[in-house]
Amino acid sequence: MDYRRLGPTSLELSRIGLGGGNFGGVGSAPELFGQGESEEEAFALMDAAWAAGVNFFDTAASYGGGRSETWVGRWRRDRGADVILSTKVYWSVIGDPDDRGLARDRVLRENAASLERLGVDRVQMYLTHEPDAATPILETLETLDRLVSEGKVEAIGASNVTSEQLLEALEASGAHGLARYAWVQNELNLLAPDAQDDVRNICRRESLGFTPFSPLAGGWLTGKYVSGAPYPAGSRMTLRPEPYEQLVAFETFRALSAFRTIADELETEPATLALAWLLAQPDVTAVVVGPRNPEQLRSALAALDLELDEVRTDELASLFR
Repeated sequence: MDYRRLGPTSLELSRIGLGGGNFGGVGSAPELFGQGESEEEAFALMDAAWAAGVNFFDTAASYGGGRSETWVGRWRRDRGADVILSTKVYWSVIGDPDDRGLARDRVLRENAASLERLGVDRVQMYLTHEPDAATPILETLETLDRLVSEGKVEAIGASNVTSEQLLEALEASGAHGLARYAWVQNELNLLAPDAQDDVRNICRRESLGFTPFSPLAGGWLTGKYVSGAPYPAGSRMTLRPEPYEQLVAFETFRALSAFRTIADELETEPATLALAWLLAQPDVTAVVVGPRNPEQLRSALAALDLELDEVRTDELASLFR
């Protein structure tokens, strides 16, 4: 396993991080709470990841309606595993559309609940899951700064932010002497290789970490979706297709066919190649993966041994531009 320092923090993350978004649900979608991986299946994945040297486990209060945090915490206690815990705040744990956001009292309440479910006094990585237009960024940052000062959070990060939102937060932290976002966790994968260029430019300039999620675009980069064929049972396109419906196009399938050809030439799986492309990006600290079973985790871990030079990474990105 390879490890890399997370931005300006002292945290050394495994280049592959285990995402718990499918533990007891599918992300934060209330209608899918209770689906996804069972506790037994989640434990098997965490066992396999820990055995492979993965030390960075990513979850969120709302994943699976709190099941993900609870199971990660229970596994950690059962195994005595000293993993780096990353969790997030914004969405409701019970699926209440009126209970969300980053207001002061809510963040304090949600942080306390997350620590209890995880069974810890402090979490190393704490992210705002979404920006909150209804709450001034200064109020959110003052609250996060308080959590850092009280020792309940080691470092703070931002997820799903635009470059404008990131700059606003960094400027507010600097102007008021508050804890600063140390990394960004946005979606990035080969299907939209340039989507995060503006955010990544800021991260490089400000020496922030970058930990992309959805590296396989809901399974699209695994080769499981074929033009004209039904979607596999239990796949994201059968459970939660909305974020990916724009991909159902002739151009996408043509690019994926060319991508599969390159994977075959390199004698590797498309999923492994897609992850290797991300790992080859010099500003990527670690990639958050969400395997459904240990075999899929092995495909992700194989990307650590697949080194791609700049010519190859550019060739792959050009397929999807």
